[in-house]
Amino acid sequence: MKMINKIVPYLLLLCLALTFGACRKNDNVDTTDVTFTISQAGYSVTYNNTTANAKSFAWTFGDGGTSTDKSPTHIYKTKGKFVANLSATLTNGKEISGSTIINVSKSSPIVLNDNSLADWDTISNHVTPTADLGKIFKTAKFDYDSQNVYFYMEVQTTVAAGNIFDFYLDTDNDSTTGLLTGTFAGGGYDYLLEGPLLSTPNGLDQYQHTGAQSAFSFNSVGIAEFYTLGTVQESSGIVKFEMALSRGKVGGLTGKALRFGIIVSDKNYNALGYMPGQNQQAITLNISQ
Repeated sequence: MKMINKIVPYLLLLCLALTFGACRKNDNVDTTDVTFTISQAGYSVTYNNTTANAKSFAWTFGDGGTSTDKSPTHIYKTKGKFVANLSATLTNGKEISGSTIINVSKSSPIVLNDNSLADWDTISNHVTPTADLGKIFKTAKFDYDSQNVYFYMEVQTTVAAGNIFDFYLDTDNDSTTGLLTGTFAGGGYDYLLEGPLLSTPNGLDQYQHTGAQSAFSFNSVGIAEFYTLGTVQESSGIVKFEMALSRGKVGGLTGKALRFGIIVSDKNYNALGYMPGQNQQAITLNISQ
């Protein structure tokens, strides 16, 4: 028993020494990580590299492009998902790396909540119907990004007039589905958006075509916030305004193209104007990028 009593304290000391040794920080382990953030505008992506204690960098952008800049800007040529990787060589010679997924899609300069229409000045997708075909419709522009399809219009009217707007949308770009109408040839109209767009908050309602293509038959679609009305300006009998349709809340707007025509009517549904023009081919907007 005396021998055991002498051995036990030594065993306890040994266990304590092993425990503290296992918890002691290893000063030879390098804890530096690759760190960077991104800012994106459409196809252009800027990589802000904040990796510490590094002397050189090697980027791959997932599309075959490379760079040795510390914080490069890379312009992708197509939309899609790309894996961008940064390999950094530290001052002690060790190499570390990190990756991120980049979603590239078309962007738009249009901002709806800036109380301005100046951002439309750079948009070249422009339709101006002749006076006899467009009637009170003067001009329109269109754009899109991954989230929305944007409309800008100039109409000879007033906000107080309470005009009814009808948007005929061929969202699947297929004339063998949806309503066929001579008013806007070339499309089969899958959705109708209708209501007093300018005078009534949330005035547009959404309807989906059903039945034969010759039948004006639409069922109400109860989806909220499928559109946003932006800046509205009224001067000298002309109303200029912008709006956006949410691509995730109008069926089919995730496809490659949108064909459409717009009618503006008075409160009694007497037609006053047409875009792109009465009995004209529907407007086709490429939304594939």
